[in-house]
Amino acid sequence: MTALEPRDAEVTATRVETTAPTGGSAPEEGVLGRTYRALSIGIVSVVLLIAFEATAVGTAMPVAARELDGIPLYAFAFSAYFTTSLFAMVLSGQWADRRGPLAPLATGIGAFGAGLLLSGTAGTMWMFVLGRAVQGVGGGLVIVALYVVIGRAYPERIRPSIMAGFSAAWIVPSVVGPLASGTVTEHLGWRWVFVGIPVLILLPLGLALPAIRRMAGGPADTRAAAAKPYDRRRIRLALGISLGAGLLQFAGQELRWASLVPAVAGAALLVPAVRGLLPRGTVRAARGLPAVILLRGISAGSFIVAESFVPLMLVTQRGLSPTLAGLSLAAGGLTWALGSYVLARPRLEPHGGALMVGGMVLVALSIVAAPSVLIESVPVWTLAVVWGVGCFGMGIVIASTSVLLLKLSAPEEAGANSAALQISDGLANVLLLAAGGAAFAALGGGAVGAAAHGAVDGGTAAAHPGAFTIVFLPMAAVALVGVWVASRVRERA
Repeated sequence: MTALEPRDAEVTATRVETTAPTGGSAPEEGVLGRTYRALSIGIVSVVLLIAFEATAVGTAMPVAARELDGIPLYAFAFSAYFTTSLFAMVLSGQWADRRGPLAPLATGIGAFGAGLLLSGTAGTMWMFVLGRAVQGVGGGLVIVALYVVIGRAYPERIRPSIMAGFSAAWIVPSVVGPLASGTVTEHLGWRWVFVGIPVLILLPLGLALPAIRRMAGGPADTRAAAAKPYDRRRIRLALGISLGAGLLQFAGQELRWASLVPAVAGAALLVPAVRGLLPRGTVRAARGLPAVILLRGISAGSFIVAESFVPLMLVTQRGLSPTLAGLSLAAGGLTWALGSYVLARPRLEPHGGALMVGGMVLVALSIVAAPSVLIESVPVWTLAVVWGVGCFGMGIVIASTSVLLLKLSAPEEAGANSAALQISDGLANVLLLAAGGAAFAALGGGAVGAAAHGAVDGGTAAAHPGAFTIVFLPMAAVALVGVWVASRVRERA
């Protein structure tokens, strides 16, 4: 989505020129220089919270779904987050462009913590899913506001460095999160994983908000923002995209003829909303900004959907404890950060397009190789290696799309375009989770749920490899499409 109506004008490739922070900055100053230090530490702390939540909750999720008798809704527990975040992203983009990123960021952090508490105290799987939905509202507000902060406060030359800092913020949670979450889950119960994380909200609030208020708190153009009302049409479209995605997800979980009704209704809401909220040419991967936005959805959707099923596969099919299943993904945080670090090297900037293509190749290979651990003779540790390779590719691709988006956005469009990028990310997650969840249920997902009772409690799970294979292989095919899309993110000279 761009501040220009996507069907009224082509997206312009305007480079972002940011307002210099109060007090100025030396040309050579980096993200940890005196001017940017407090802001950098603050917003990286926000990402640290999100990272810890993702790694810890992912480890506890199989046990939570088992105890709430909700394994058939396992995919829904993930997609509920992305479904509500779609609406919040559009709202956050408009809110930040008109009033500055401070308010949506603070509100989002509060909603994020409230959703965690609601899930942690849930008595049924549907209440758990509701908590994830509230958490998604907070996550959608936060992520778009952070992009606006970067576009406003940092000059273009050091944006790759702060993006690399975001990736580095995943390292400690990726290593510590699964171990801590697994230990707490096994000894205290999965609920403590959810109700304990909101304590970490105090750190981002204390560090990030004062620095953002000082350096990027107001709108890019005060007079234009005051005269420009909220685009109610876009907010309605955002509501439509969330409702449509939710209905499609619900239809995918209920494999009955009656499910055609919510499926058709969801598609009727979703199609016009997508056309209205994303730049023209996104679906056909038009060169430049549209291809960047589409690539973000394809890469994140295929990889995150596959990753969502990895802990469940290891727990139910190979008999691993929740702790060990989570640790199998720990190396991914290191390699993801390494991929972002590689991208941030100035001498590699001319080769950014080739790096993105190579990154998507690695993502596709890792997804297609992951279900090999369903074969008993294949060592379980091979999945950690395979997933580390895929995370290295994702580190390159995700950081590249973030940097390119800001490079192709004017200051007053940063919030809207960031929202479009995140909509593509979240919508792809919802739709692919709906498809993967439906296929998983059709090929034995319910039986996997019954097997999980024995596996998590130390027993032996029945073998249902087809239910997992049908999730991973289509995601690998989607990632291969991303290889082609990655070749189109650079506009022709």
